[in-house]
Amino acid sequence: MELSVVMPCLNEAETLETCIRKTLAFFAEQGIDGEVVIADNGSTDGSQQIAREAGARVVPVADRGYGNALMGGIRAARGKYVAMGDADDSYDFATLGPFLDDLRDGADLVMGNRFQGGIADGAMPPLHRYLGNPVLSFVGRLFFGSKIGDFHCGLRAFNKESILRLGLQTGGMEFASEMVVKATLAKLDIRERPTTLSQDGRSRPPHLNTWRDGWRHLRFLLLYSPRWLFLIPGLVFMTLGLVAGIALAFGPVRIGDIAFDVDTLVGAGAAMVIGFQAVIFAVLTKVYAAQEGFLPTDTRVRKLTSWLSMEKGLVLGGLLALAGLAGLVASVMHWRVNNFGELDPRHSLRIVVPSATALVMSFQTIFGAMFVSILGIRRRMHPPIVDAAEEAAGVVDAAVEKVAGERKKAGSAEAETGTGAQAEAGVAAEAEAAKADSKKKTGASKKTGA
Repeated sequence: MELSVVMPCLNEAETLETCIRKTLAFFAEQGIDGEVVIADNGSTDGSQQIAREAGARVVPVADRGYGNALMGGIRAARGKYVAMGDADDSYDFATLGPFLDDLRDGADLVMGNRFQGGIADGAMPPLHRYLGNPVLSFVGRLFFGSKIGDFHCGLRAFNKESILRLGLQTGGMEFASEMVVKATLAKLDIRERPTTLSQDGRSRPPHLNTWRDGWRHLRFLLLYSPRWLFLIPGLVFMTLGLVAGIALAFGPVRIGDIAFDVDTLVGAGAAMVIGFQAVIFAVLTKVYAAQEGFLPTDTRVRKLTSWLSMEKGLVLGGLLALAGLAGLVASVMHWRVNNFGELDPRHSLRIVVPSATALVMSFQTIFGAMFVSILGIRRRMHPPIVDAAEEAAGVVDAAVEKVAGERKKAGSAEAETGTGAQAEAGVAAEAEAAKADSKKKTGASKKTGA
């Protein structure tokens, strides 16, 4: 079978039959060997019976959620290619021809783009049309380098085998983002086709929840991009903190009527610590994600972790700790010069803040290096230790058993041959005896006649 069209369904009795019949008509018109699969997520309005009567195959999916329903339908699909779309009559399944052409041409995923194809009046809420979808699609392109203009278009088609290899996990509306993100990270052949969006035919509100599902999409994009979640914000914080700290270490800085002094220096030290911790988190996340297989291996991170062994981390952390301790010793000496009395914070904090910052970062470095080393521990199954003499004896015993078995088989064959010869001889003897007996009887009958 070439194409399976999968529709997630939860109480879609009003529009389900229309979607199925349009799809089947498309199959007949284009001469496509296809099927319609309804991934039912627990409908209570008779959608299952409607689907069967309309000519679709119903696949019940127990786990609730848009993504769960689709994955259940995709796994059950019999076609080489799978197209998916909502069962609310908002998408025109008769326009799947160009999608299928791209798949036949070697594409792994073909996305619809509603902004290129046209969105009918009332088909999409203004908040989704002008803010939600454009912003989230922009974030997806920025974070992952994708060229897709409409991350959340519900009409898309793909090579079933290629998409199953991605190991999609999410069960909610963020499934739409996950497919595009993982396909992009896996460097699959992704293409885009214009498609239209019409006003759906349902009388009830949609299942989509604007703020909850919007957050789930954004949350997914952030969690799958340690660079933008941790690394870039961390580097920004560290840069601001370092620049401000260096500028204020020698005295207050005035810009116009605004003066920056030790209070700002404390904030700069905090920014350094926060930024450094975020950078460490970025490295740890990359290492863990690569090992678990839900993010591809980053060559730069692999080189960094290969170079930064736990021993080197301890050395770097130790050097930072020494610098921090030296600064703290200097601050104590400064206090001693003032007879351990009250100090002017505008002078003392210029020593204490950088020293404390270096001391905190030293422990962050040490703990980070240790944790990377923990993540690098591999589970390995070692072969059992076998004594060489025992192994040789086992080989000899196996050879002896093999030879004995062959001899036994040969003896059985000979015995069978001998038995056969004896049987043949017995039969011949019986035949000769019967012949002699027959002659005797013949002779006796002749004498009697005479």
